[in-house]
Formats: sequence, structure tokens, C-alpha cells
Amino acid sequence: MVVDASVWVSVLVPADVHHMASRGWLEERLREGTPLIAPVILLADVGGAIARRTGDTGLGQRAVDALLAFPNLRLTPVDARVGGEAARLAARLRLRGADAVYVATAALLGVPLVTWDVEQRERAVSVVRGWAPGNSA
Repeated sequence: MVVDASVWVSVLVPADVHHMASRGWLEERLREGTPLIAPVILLADVGGAIARRTGDTGLGQRAVDALLAFPNLRLTPVDARVGGEAARLAARLRLRGADAVYVATAALLGVPLVTWDVEQRERAVSVVRGWAPGNSA
């Protein structure tokens, strides 16, 4: 499954409204050894989001380091194929650029997308199965 930055940010920011649900869900995936996939832009998405939210650039970098150390995480490249598909999906589904990259990655790999972003899930429903942590099938 492809895991969107919204899930990782909520795991790494204790004050996030979804922190406990995301953390529990992620710990269960870790115990199961479930591979979690994300496009490599995850690193910039999470590092930037955490640094902006907290005002602490060091915390943003530590978040990136934590992602890189996560044993189940597999980062995939954003090559011309993914970029082209993301561009098509962004235009067709009216998705933000980064959201389209996560959807394209899931679609091209034929796996579901896990995200807290309701708009992303709803707009991508014709392309990929999506759910929020804890609601997965």
C-alpha cells in the first residue's frame, strides 16, 4: 500500500488530531511486516510539513531521518512514467500536484492508498482504492 504524507506527519507530530490512530495503525503494520510504499517526495513533504508546523527545522530533519530508518518503508522514484501519470491524474481529477504523485504511484503499482486527506481519497476513487488508517480492509 502507498502511504500518503498526511499519515506520516500525524504519526510524527503528537499534537496532530490523528496522531494516536495513525500511530496505532502504523505500529500494527510494523508488527505484520507490511511493506509501506511512498514516492520519494515523501521526505520533502514530511520534513517541510513538520518544520512549518513546529517552527523547528531540526525537528523537520529528524522526521526525515526517522522515515529513512523505518524498516517497512520503501521509497519509489518519481520518474517520467510516474510524473506523466501524476500530471494526467492531477488535471483529470483536479488533484494537487503532490497528491497526484501519491495517487499515480498507487495506481501504477496496483495497490491501495492510505491517507487522511478526504479530498484526495474522494477524487481518486475512480483510480485507486483508498482509506484512512484504521478503516482499511
